[in-house]
Amino acid sequence: MKLGAFSVSLTVKDINVSRSFYENLGFEAFGGDITQNWLIMKNENCIIGLFQGMFDKNILTFNPGWNENAENLDSFTDIRELQKQLKTKGITMQAEADESSEGPAHFIIEDPDGNQILVDQHR
Repeated sequence: MKLGAFSVSLTVKDINVSRSFYENLGFEAFGGDITQNWLIMKNENCIIGLFQGMFDKNILTFNPGWNENAENLDSFTDIRELQKQLKTKGITMQAEADESSEGPAHFIIEDPDGNQILVDQHR
């Protein structure tokens, strides 16, 4: 199963302090809008998202259709197909993509320890 580009979405208390900290670790701003309290940072092929006031806890994130540079892949498994495959394996959805839709959509699942996993297709 190919889930797409992987990142960790971190809930942060102060986005400016967190940005500075991760810059000290070699991360550079890659996307997002710090004025809206979210920023995507990258160090080689490692991607983190900093989100102030948007989530209750950290989230593992996958983006079908993108590589780690947020570039469109020629071929990928649509999020609705991924959702169907996971449901047949008995995985419960916390939030579901509308299976009758096309294009951008997302679903959320949790691992056995309560860690949220967001699968978020942007195209």
